[in-house]
Amino acid sequence: MKWNEITISTTEESIEMISNFLHELGAGGVSIEESGTLNKKRDTSFGQWYELPFNDIPEGQAVIKGYFSEDVDTEELMESLKPRVEQLKEFDIDTGEVVYAVAQVDDEDWANAWKAYFKPIRVSDTLTIKPTWEEYEASEGERIIELDPGMAFGTGTHPTTALCLQTLESVVRGGEEVIDVGTGSGILAIGACLLGAKSVLALDLDPVAVSSAKENAHLNSLSEKIEVRLSDLLGVLREDQSTAEGTSALQVTVPVDLVVANILAEIILLFLDDVYQALKPGGTYIASGIFKNKETIVEEGLIAAGFQIIDKRRDEDWIAFVARKPQVD
Repeated sequence: MKWNEITISTTEESIEMISNFLHELGAGGVSIEESGTLNKKRDTSFGQWYELPFNDIPEGQAVIKGYFSEDVDTEELMESLKPRVEQLKEFDIDTGEVVYAVAQVDDEDWANAWKAYFKPIRVSDTLTIKPTWEEYEASEGERIIELDPGMAFGTGTHPTTALCLQTLESVVRGGEEVIDVGTGSGILAIGACLLGAKSVLALDLDPVAVSSAKENAHLNSLSEKIEVRLSDLLGVLREDQSTAEGTSALQVTVPVDLVVANILAEIILLFLDDVYQALKPGGTYIASGIFKNKETIVEEGLIAAGFQIIDKRRDEDWIAFVARKPQVD
């Protein structure tokens, strides 16, 4: 079988949104390649090692590839894609000088080749992400996240995911009820449970992500603790409150102890009030996926919504906020 390969050369800042556009347009898979130059700083604090070959992608740039079945009309596809990418500028997302390319490739050229570069990786003091096809022997006290992300979802190597997992490790004390917004592969929900969370409600707008997260929860024997639902941000909470059963129908009881969201700054700003309402007094909000040029507006937004900023963590050009809902006087 052959596939239509749509290549978009753009910036790292726009990866999340453009990848989402490709999924919405029906991509069977999406691959992302960021700068792999010798000049790029790489975090090895947890013993990470990198097998990806170096490339000539400039710092801050990225190449995104979406794969569509060969019967898809690529001209019509590009007519839908390009205006969406152009519109990102209205949201202050710098896409740089975007370059598009279209080609046809064989199935084997993309569907499995990336797996050769996804190895077990230690992302925090105790958490290690292990692809299901790799053999790995855990050390004492090491928690293993078994992951089969598919082509579309995170492997945990991106700075924003690592930041979230490291922050979860410092925040989770045991017994918390958690909401994971934009769960993707379910990696943060799984990490939270392995760290001691009582239960997690994992939400995503993409049906394929919902399926992926459910499968990964099953791989880690956590299906009873992790409920995955299709939802636009925290919309499922409003829907559930409108039913006779109320929030009792959910895996967690709202308000919860912790909300984590690894999504773009622009999306984080859209539902700050919803997160505030979904948290118990004293509850914690971990917001990641924030590029350095959005740090100030996110911080101002969190404070305006009533949160107290208790920590900020950084990895390369990305930031994770740790905010707290004040205790009731």
